[in-house]
Amino acid sequence: MNNLKECGVFSYQLLKKAINKKHIFSTGEPVSEDQVQPASLDLRLGAKAYRLVSSFLPEKNDVIEKLYTPDVYGSDLVMYEMDISNGGILEKGHVYLIPLLEELHLPKDVMGRANPKSTTGRLDIFARVLTDRNSRFDDIACGYKGKLFLEVMPRSFTIKVQEGLSLVQLRLMNGDCALSDSKLKSLHKASRLLYNGDAHLTSEEIKISKGLFMSVDLSGENDNGIIGYKSKRNSHVVDLTKKNHYNIADFWEPLYRNSKGTLILEPEDFYILASKEKIRVPPRYAAEMVAYEAGSGELRTHYAGFFDPGFGFGLKGEVKGTKAVLEVRAHDVPFMIGDGQTFCKLYFEKMVEIPEKVYGPKIGSSYQYQSITLSKQFKNSL
Repeated sequence: MNNLKECGVFSYQLLKKAINKKHIFSTGEPVSEDQVQPASLDLRLGAKAYRLVSSFLPEKNDVIEKLYTPDVYGSDLVMYEMDISNGGILEKGHVYLIPLLEELHLPKDVMGRANPKSTTGRLDIFARVLTDRNSRFDDIACGYKGKLFLEVMPRSFTIKVQEGLSLVQLRLMNGDCALSDSKLKSLHKASRLLYNGDAHLTSEEIKISKGLFMSVDLSGENDNGIIGYKSKRNSHVVDLTKKNHYNIADFWEPLYRNSKGTLILEPEDFYILASKEKIRVPPRYAAEMVAYEAGSGELRTHYAGFFDPGFGFGLKGEVKGTKAVLEVRAHDVPFMIGDGQTFCKLYFEKMVEIPEKVYGPKIGSSYQYQSITLSKQFKNSL
């Protein structure tokens, strides 16, 4: 792994090699091939969860050491421990720490970055990875050797989880693999990264500045006029092991388009919306949608960020783009948004090589042809 000729994000086959070489391993249930995605690895929950007093960063300590170090109140951060090997309830608004099954023993030139899976973001579950002696969430230092931990705070729904479930995924990379603005413009010209309907956007129509900007769709494409959903404040537990199980109306309030193409976001409510444009990620590249904050801080969009090679593209460009689903929360004051308003940004990174598997139905990808799509726990229609 140390002698890679090119910098970039690790592909499906390189991740498998990293597992075989024990750069990624588990002392419990072995890491399986099913966890390996085109450009990332699903990380699994362990058997134990700690209910915490608050979030924290380990800084100069190991995570477990920091858990049991007396804080300013004279006690440690752990309120209680719970066994989730056969299922456990995580209450909304509470902070939990869960040791993950996977551990890392990275080469000195390989780093990592974690992000929530799409389903995690769409359920408004705040999830981020901690590593020993680190002052940042989700960023894993070059050459890291140690355990992985997941901080979880459900925000809209109380959830049921169990050991082996995956809420986040890990990318490995070496070197600076981010595309500059000029290279991103060239890639768009060659591969048509953004579509509006069936027509690709021209170079003059796109907006690039340290990433590719996208906007929000409040016009709606469907006959029912639904442009998004808002989570209900009081609802039942969501069992994350279920698929196509829950009625949408029990958990979500549909939002309908209006003649003005506007929507007022209420403070601290959670919304599922969609991008105006359809995005394409060619197989030689990976993308990440980063949290986009308005300059005044009233708005945050998108909690789940990885877009795999082939998303909205297919293997040979046969797919004419897929809309991005946006997880949105307003802060402090009601905030009005309009149809076509700039809403999110995509960073593109080069892969070390084209993955043997790309995003799509053949590998069980859930969202290749999505529009306004809730997480897979919910039925397909109201």
